[in-house]
Amino acid sequence: MSTTPALESLSVGDVVAGGSFALTRDSLVRYAGASGDFNPIHYRDDVAVSVGLPGVLAHGMLTMGLAVQPVVDWVGDPARIVDYQVRFTRPVLVDPVDGAVVTVVARVGVIDAEARVARIDLTVTFNDQTVLGKAQARVSLA
Repeated sequence: MSTTPALESLSVGDVVAGGSFALTRDSLVRYAGASGDFNPIHYRDDVAVSVGLPGVLAHGMLTMGLAVQPVVDWVGDPARIVDYQVRFTRPVLVDPVDGAVVTVVARVGVIDAEARVARIDLTVTFNDQTVLGKAQARVSLA
């Protein structure tokens, strides 16, 4: 059973969570089935290349969902995430053989002691490049 972190134990700059997530072409097909997003740029190289992409890309919402998961695990209850926003800055190219690995580091950005909310800033990378900009989750620690 998870325990909610204490707001008083946090400082701006603290790394509170993180992780790496391996994606394969199978992952993309499974996500397409679950989400209903069957755009062929997410599973067919020929279609992706025909529209000017370098190859098959992970779904943006899949990347966004993976990025917040370490924060959900850290806070212990997804209902404590009161706001979550990102900007998509780069696609995640999923190689047919090697797949892709998305890495997340979650760091305290702001603490609002009165509201008992912490803003958690996420650094989300693929191949050492940021793929989600201004990725921030507001977490209630009341």
